[in-house]
Amino acid sequence: MTTPAAPVSVTDTVRAKWGWFLALGIALVIGGGLMIALPLASSIAVTLVIAMVFAVAGVLQIWHAFSVKAWSGFLWSIATGLIALIGGAAVYFNPLVGTFTLTLVVAGILLAQGITQILLALKVRPHDGWGWLLVAGVISLAAGLCIWFEFPSSALWALGLMGGIAVLMNGWSYIAIALAARRLSSI
Repeated sequence: MTTPAAPVSVTDTVRAKWGWFLALGIALVIGGGLMIALPLASSIAVTLVIAMVFAVAGVLQIWHAFSVKAWSGFLWSIATGLIALIGGAAVYFNPLVGTFTLTLVVAGILLAQGITQILLALKVRPHDGWGWLLVAGVISLAAGLCIWFEFPSSALWALGLMGGIAVLMNGWSYIAIALAARRLSSI
């Protein structure tokens, strides 16, 4: 009878494969930098991906509806699928309009998030860390206002810039993990 091998810890895995984590981090930093450098192309690319997801989801929803015709939600499933398919196709064939629409949605989300974070910070003010909530809320509110008041020109850069920053930061986090693992493995 053999005993099962002890599970490998996450730390051990990262130490053993730190080079792969570093390579991924570098690739993400380069990709994020390109997204920031080419914000309009990045914004349109994000819009096209979302459009394709909606179109494919719509087709799958319609297929599913026909697969379970006896279900009482058949017509609603067909309607939901058609809306997603038509909406996705419309955005795909006119991605600039989709980019403008998504930019307004993002601005609205940032505005609402900023306001609620500020209110939450004021609610928990006597507790440690409330200032970080306030700062995050002010940044979200400022970003939302910037995008909103710069619209429609903000549609040319907002989605690509925000996506690029997210990818860039993700890359830096992988680089930091890789370098920390390398440093620990050489000790």
